[in-house]
Amino acid sequence: MELLIDFPGGARVDAHIGPFDIQTDQPINGGGENSAPTPFTLFLASLGTCAGIYILGFCNQRNLPTQGIRIIERVVNNRETGHTDSVDLEIQVPPDFPEKYYDALIRSAEQCKVKKLIENPPVFNVYTKVTD
Repeated sequence: MELLIDFPGGARVDAHIGPFDIQTDQPINGGGENSAPTPFTLFLASLGTCAGIYILGFCNQRNLPTQGIRIIERVVNNRETGHTDSVDLEIQVPPDFPEKYYDALIRSAEQCKVKKLIENPPVFNVYTKVTD
């Protein structure tokens, strides 16, 4: 997989993945126009949406309705360092969702590839290359 990252102006940095364009920006106090999520916010959103894909797949395989299911993602940052200490994913289900599947929903969400990548990080190779 290859992604193209470019700099369209201001504090924006965009990613192009096949036919998709993903825009990012910085908040106004960070020199941006606040026209899109920051890259880190987008990264955090990928955790919740990835978990959601696995929950959706679990429900679809069992013909369980997904209407009313939501994930609330809470990010807890260390006040001293600013680093993320924990990420909580609260899976909310409607009252009529079968209780016998609660633990299975959690196990499904824990299969998220983004979460697994964080738990077992890849090697990063960053370098420059002169282009024509």
